[in-house]
Amino acid sequence: MTDSVLWYRAPATRWIEALPVGNGRLGAMVFGGVGSERWQLNEDSLWTGGPEDADNPEALAALARIRQLSFEGRHAEAQSLCDATQVRKPSARGDFGSYTTLGELRLIATQPALFAGAPAEYRRELDLATAIASTRYRFGERSYRRRCFASAPDQVIVVALDGSPNARLDFQLTLTRPEHARVVPSGDAGLLLSGRLQQRDQPDGMRYAAMVSVIAGAARVQSSASGIVVEGAESAVILISAATDYRGGDFEAEVALAIEAARDKGLAALLARHAADHRPRFDRVALELPHGPSAALATDERLLRAARGEDDPALFALFFQLGRYLLAASSRPGSLAANLQGIWADGLVNPWNGDYHTNINVQMNYWLAETGNLAECAEPLVDLILAMQAPGRQTARVHYGARGWVVHTIHNVWGFTSPGDKPLWGLFPMATPWLCQHLWEHYAFGGDRAYLRRVWPCIEDATRFCLDWLVRDPETGGLVSGPANSPENTFVAPSGERCSICMGPSMDQEILWDHFSNVLDAAAALGVEDDFVREVGRARADLALPAIADDGRLMEWPLPFGETEPEHRHVSHLFGVHPGRRITPRTTPEACEAARRSLDRRGDGGTGWSRAWKVCFWARLGDGDRALALFERLLTPVCLEGSEFAADGPGVYPNLYCAHPPFQIDGNLGGAAAIAEMLAQSHDGTIHLLPALPARWRSGRVNGLRARGGFELEIVWRDGTLTRARLRSLSGNACEVRHRGRSVRLTTISGKDYDLSEQLCE
Repeated sequence: MTDSVLWYRAPATRWIEALPVGNGRLGAMVFGGVGSERWQLNEDSLWTGGPEDADNPEALAALARIRQLSFEGRHAEAQSLCDATQVRKPSARGDFGSYTTLGELRLIATQPALFAGAPAEYRRELDLATAIASTRYRFGERSYRRRCFASAPDQVIVVALDGSPNARLDFQLTLTRPEHARVVPSGDAGLLLSGRLQQRDQPDGMRYAAMVSVIAGAARVQSSASGIVVEGAESAVILISAATDYRGGDFEAEVALAIEAARDKGLAALLARHAADHRPRFDRVALELPHGPSAALATDERLLRAARGEDDPALFALFFQLGRYLLAASSRPGSLAANLQGIWADGLVNPWNGDYHTNINVQMNYWLAETGNLAECAEPLVDLILAMQAPGRQTARVHYGARGWVVHTIHNVWGFTSPGDKPLWGLFPMATPWLCQHLWEHYAFGGDRAYLRRVWPCIEDATRFCLDWLVRDPETGGLVSGPANSPENTFVAPSGERCSICMGPSMDQEILWDHFSNVLDAAAALGVEDDFVREVGRARADLALPAIADDGRLMEWPLPFGETEPEHRHVSHLFGVHPGRRITPRTTPEACEAARRSLDRRGDGGTGWSRAWKVCFWARLGDGDRALALFERLLTPVCLEGSEFAADGPGVYPNLYCAHPPFQIDGNLGGAAAIAEMLAQSHDGTIHLLPALPARWRSGRVNGLRARGGFELEIVWRDGTLTRARLRSLSGNACEVRHRGRSVRLTTISGKDYDLSEQLCE
């Protein structure tokens, strides 16, 4: 199906053209060469650096003075003191580290003359429904095929090579890493790559191991430190596994056992187990949109046609399913959470360290988990948040003299919770309640009270920090957060200085309102009624909420400061529209109009993830055509050689990876989540069908999207008109479902389907 296959007519020559496979823990980028192949490899826990005490003992003493200066309007002085103290402690080693590549496996044909010239019938593809990347081509009467998949049940990456009966396979495999690695033979048919990472010349970093093994029947297979040589094979299977000492245990033995077990099973069983694991998960959601005239073309050709104005709605369905595929391939129960690049990164040091950015990026990675029917893929994020508590308690105490726990803008596998080096981007305590939104949403969609009881102490402790962090504005009496920024943006103070720090920026206030609302709902679900819950209720009522400026826009800061970047990529002050729930067309129409004006002024530019977030905003505001116009900008092809889109910039690379630039996976996952928001919403207590349907998506069908309260939806429309609406109740909750002014209220039974077509269809 064109809606679930990416394919190309030529091999990848660059990483941004290669195709990803992953099982949550192990990942590979597949290049699809002719007579050769390249697999760039990753393991989710392979990080440089180490634990670091970066909490700054000077922070707390300056906090009250910074607040006083801000309230007095002495913003430049407050900024200066904040820059000097509300940052991480200067570190002797700087152990934050980076997510890093595992290495590279290469296959080179040892009879290159057989592959001279251009092949016939070349096709390189990634089938999202099967999670198999394959390469096919022919030279005369000799045909060749390679298939690659990352098996979650067996914790190996599998490569199967075969071809026509006359296509003998003779090749050499090499396994390399640019630094801190050695390779030795492992038996007659394997290689072991191992090493220990270093940080600032200290040889005490993470240890790792990767093993490759070949099964080639009666063929001659011989391994040495320089590689594995295979001669005379009719087919072959390559097995790859890897691990680090991050999780403890005998990681080298675990790698060897995974390889041995996979060898014993054989290819047919490995394929069957992989399919049984992946296919039911992927098939939970189906999306069909109209096919344009270029729908049958190669993916890069479709991108080019769409950029030149050709309508191709099915391309958006492909992007949606790619997002679901990438989330399932980079975040599984037992794996680490998806980082800035998911699990796919080819650098020794990757952009922004490939870390967990918690002022939008890691949250955006997981918006799709609940709506896209991949709830179990959110479990690594839940684990990440729970693990933040211990280091976050120390940071809360040292920096703010507060109870509870806190995390700021950057986080890593070593538990870093301190602010960054500059308050402009690194001072963001409200990452804490924002992350807790995901803990609540996981319950809101699934209804598992045992899970909610498990995460309640974490939510409760985060809330204690928020209560201690808030202070009264001496002029208005409202509770405000600060010192704080509107992430990475700056304003012009009345005195003319450029500043980022103030008290009560809109984003903080919206996050706190949303968090307190979630806490009250969680307490009600658990039957908790105590002084703590009552204090949360009072704090929510006393929050100073964003105002509407004289020009009709929702204010980003508490005062009408001048803007230094009117089209700044962050649109953080609209959190209450999305992913929050305070500002909705039904409950706060004036605030919605103010948000709309803010978006108009901000413009449709921005980086990849920024465009994805803007699509979510327009979807929540019910403007499907504007959302689609933004989405088309998100799908602008970049680095597409031989075209007018050969330059780098925001958009998507030939393999549909989102170009921030460079690649960040949040644009893929956030963009897919935005499509779900265009088709169904449930954040305001009601399930809305087709709330932001673009006119150009004239007909279509979606099945399996999830709504809060424990529901799955089937929606069919033709010529812009709803023709079928079905709801499955998974938790037996009551609900209201709406479409274009029509609504139906239901008392449901768990496991039962409800056909709402008669009540809702026009």
